[in-house]
Amino acid sequence: MTGFPPGLADAETPVALVDLTRARANAARVAAYTAQYGIAWRPHVKTHKSLALARIQLEAGARGLTVATPHEAEVMSRACDDLLLAYPPLGKKKLERLMALPEAVRLTVALDSEVALLGLAGAARAAGRRVGVLVEVDVGLGRVGVQTAREAARLATLARNARGLAYRGIMFYPGHIRTHVSGQERAVGELAERLEACCATLAEAGLAPEVVSGGSSPTLWNSHLLPRLTEVRAGTVIYNDLDMTGMGVAGDHECAYSILATVVSTAVPGRAVVDAGSKALSKELHDTAGSGYAALAGRPEVRVVALSEEHGVLDITGTDWRPRVGELVRLLPNHVCVSVNLQDRVIAHEGGHWETWPIEGRGRVASWNRVKPNHSTASSHGV
Repeated sequence: MTGFPPGLADAETPVALVDLTRARANAARVAAYTAQYGIAWRPHVKTHKSLALARIQLEAGARGLTVATPHEAEVMSRACDDLLLAYPPLGKKKLERLMALPEAVRLTVALDSEVALLGLAGAARAAGRRVGVLVEVDVGLGRVGVQTAREAARLATLARNARGLAYRGIMFYPGHIRTHVSGQERAVGELAERLEACCATLAEAGLAPEVVSGGSSPTLWNSHLLPRLTEVRAGTVIYNDLDMTGMGVAGDHECAYSILATVVSTAVPGRAVVDAGSKALSKELHDTAGSGYAALAGRPEVRVVALSEEHGVLDITGTDWRPRVGELVRLLPNHVCVSVNLQDRVIAHEGGHWETWPIEGRGRVASWNRVKPNHSTASSHGV
């Protein structure tokens, strides 16, 4: 089957492919949109976890990066000196790793509890650092975030008064808005009203937010409908996936990531099996992505309808495509971020050239040297 880079006929599959031409175009499109409306772009690197892709985003116009883990922060500090940790760091080891980031890094942390705030303040003081704080506000998803503007003001006051911290504003994630881009106006309008009320309460308390960090890839193209928004963290749009195309965030031609797989069996009528299973694609189902877990690039009617660890089962009853055992195919996943996290590397290709890139931000620790096991405990458990 055509549609994969020349020279990869002998690639060991499954392996992730990144179309750099598309990735660069995706980054440029987001940068142009945010610049048009005076909004900063701070992409979340959890999508790609790659220094090379982060640099593409920064070169396109991103003004900083968002990370989720201390390890991602450590890796991305090699490419950017303005990082937002969009996850509260709890525990001594995580805080120590964050405080050990290069001094030049302007670190901001999002949190929604006094416990996380006081722990961060203590670590910052001990390290002689000044760390920014964004108070996370729940705007409808019901996952994390303070529930009232009054609570946001209380945490903001603590951050403003805590030695070692600097209150910078608020953060939110509108993950509850997952309708098609063309039908989001009402929900985004309600979100704008909620943000306006929160910001007004903060301003009355002398805590007007300098930063209002929000946005998501599903709502990215309606970010200009949020007057208070100062930056968006949309990250999936560097690659896109079936979830994004299903919501109208991107077109099929803007999907820059796929899994190269090999057809290993056609023995069962109406089925073809590839060597990309749940350890390459993940078992995430999204209504917006259509049926199944992935689709065949160039043939959207062919879906991966079942996954085991090493097997992906394609339903070929509704297509005239008749695969051959040994044939290479490309699969577009429902959720690219989870698929990326399952890979050791990606093959990046552009203009007929390709090379293998590591995914440096994957995992939790930079090396085993960080882990000092208790040998007596380990042996007592037979490890």
